[in-house]
Amino acid sequence: MPLDTEHPDTLALDAYSRAVSEAVAGVAPSVAHLRVAGGGPDSKDGRSRAGSGSGFLFTPDGYMITNSHVARGAKDIRAVFPDGAEYRAYLVGDDPDTDIAVIQVHGGPFPALALSDSATLAVGQLAIAVGNPLGFECTVTAGVISALGRTLRTQSGRLVDDVLQTDAALNPGNSGGPLVDSAARVIGVNTATILGAQGLCFAIAANTARFVALEILRHGQVRRSYLGLSAQTSPIPRRIARALERSAESAARIVDVAPHSPAETAGMQSGDLLLSLNEIEITGVDHLHRELNGGRINSTVRLQALRNGKVIEGWARLTERRAA
Repeated sequence: MPLDTEHPDTLALDAYSRAVSEAVAGVAPSVAHLRVAGGGPDSKDGRSRAGSGSGFLFTPDGYMITNSHVARGAKDIRAVFPDGAEYRAYLVGDDPDTDIAVIQVHGGPFPALALSDSATLAVGQLAIAVGNPLGFECTVTAGVISALGRTLRTQSGRLVDDVLQTDAALNPGNSGGPLVDSAARVIGVNTATILGAQGLCFAIAANTARFVALEILRHGQVRRSYLGLSAQTSPIPRRIARALERSAESAARIVDVAPHSPAETAGMQSGDLLLSLNEIEITGVDHLHRELNGGRINSTVRLQALRNGKVIEGWARLTERRAA
């Protein structure tokens, strides 16, 4: 039976195919297969560690984003692009707390990808993953954004906040590659899958990746003050936001509070909705991370949170967060 090219389903499929194909054409030249060798800090037996991953260019002068767990501690990194060009890559800095690293290749100018504003993403939006799973270079998978604001604990035990969930299939080697939208803009950095599950894949949001990459380029690391809690972005019903006289309809839901931390001293508890820090409305985890910058180290801040329908407050003296 011949294909009905005028049928609405066929037209929709063609539009979907064009969107994916055009996005991939714009993204692929900027995505490299990373071959990694060397005894990193996680090597317990002293043997040379070898592995692979993906990375993508975000500046024309060769700066690339990948995952911290791909590049950290590596003695040798080689970036191989789809046109066959191979470069020695150098680690600029990494941030295990968000699983983001910046590396650089020399040469160029290079085709760089734009990072989108991930705060504008919506569940159900098209998501396209480009990477090099299991050594198969420039592999493309497509799906949708399944959920926003996830919290993910990595295999090393680190807790990463404000993670995108997607059903675009990821495999070993996809780590560090871009998750992009139909306009070829990076919406996330692919980072993990859940072993034994299908359609449960995760990416670090582009806003987090941008913040971390810029901090690394400016300071060589992300210097942060320490509050001692983990959280995820959570919406606030409009009627409650109005009752609280808030302009923002989201905040940071506290998932866990570290013992003897400034947050515990301030009286914060798991389940509290963190509303503000020094009268600044906290709109979510990315916003909280930006407020907990190096300039607040050793300062005392006022926290306000919503607990069981009541606004509570406490005072916390922020310390400096130790590097992992």
